[in-house]
Amino acid sequence: MLTTVLDTADLPPAERAAAWVETTGQALISTRVSFLESDQIEARIQAMALGPVQMSVLSYTPLSSQRTPRLIRQSDPEMFQLALTIAGQQSIEQARTYASVGPGDLLLYDSSRPFTATVGPNPPGARAMLLQFPRHLLPLPEKAVAPLCGAALDGRAGVGLLLRQLLTGLADTHADLTSGDSARLGTTAVDLTAALLAHHADRQTLLPTGSRQRVLFEQISAHIATHLGDPHLTPRAIAAAHFISTRYLHRIFQQHGTAVSDVIRQQRLARCRRDLADPAQCTVPIAAIAMRWGYPRPSDFTRSFRAATGMTPSEYRAASQDKDRGQR
Repeated sequence: MLTTVLDTADLPPAERAAAWVETTGQALISTRVSFLESDQIEARIQAMALGPVQMSVLSYTPLSSQRTPRLIRQSDPEMFQLALTIAGQQSIEQARTYASVGPGDLLLYDSSRPFTATVGPNPPGARAMLLQFPRHLLPLPEKAVAPLCGAALDGRAGVGLLLRQLLTGLADTHADLTSGDSARLGTTAVDLTAALLAHHADRQTLLPTGSRQRVLFEQISAHIATHLGDPHLTPRAIAAAHFISTRYLHRIFQQHGTAVSDVIRQQRLARCRRDLADPAQCTVPIAAIAMRWGYPRPSDFTRSFRAATGMTPSEYRAASQDKDRGQR
């Protein structure tokens, strides 16, 4: 569950800066903070636990934040933090690496190294998501990770995009997750972080087998979701697109308790059910909906749909329309 840890709007203006420093020091890591507009401080932090991993959503007006050698000596939880900028511009300097990032960029921090981060007034303030996890959970050697601390990482393509989608999806669906779901998704987030770092370090072979397989499963799942309308979306085509054997593809999905063909069929039928039940699409021919989601032959679609729902597509559409009228 994503809960609000602090919203400075609930406090008198004179108490906001000190409350932000204290709260972020406890919920994240201790830093020395200076708000650039001390008379107009607005800041908010929400957090949710993902097993030993924590995800936070933060927003703040222009500020400067420093993790100093003295603060590290006083308290170092030995954490990595991966920040995703959602809005605004931020800059950071850590380990002699400087980066300026904007929406869609990812950035890795190390709590054991000093850094200076700044959020400027143009545009005013920023909003970000922060994934924080113990250093020992990252399955990569220090020498591969250290050069990437403070460096901008692309969240618009490849593994970076998958990681960004996972983080934003967690923020959108947190209320529906069980504690077990959250812990598993925390592991997935760390695995995707490791894959992203390995990609930028050009050391993908350093990832443990289990991490590589989990990341590959996420990549293939995203590929399936975006190609459902292709009637040639088969296990063989999917395996070829990811440069793996069909046997290895089946093994990856078996390890997640499913089969790749079942996933394709279930997702296609789910899209068809959604469109057939949509009043705005009541005049769209059933064959056109079937074609849209990868069923070029109406007879194949009808057979598969009836096996899954116990009704023909036309019966399902009629029942959905009756239900919709009854709810008006």
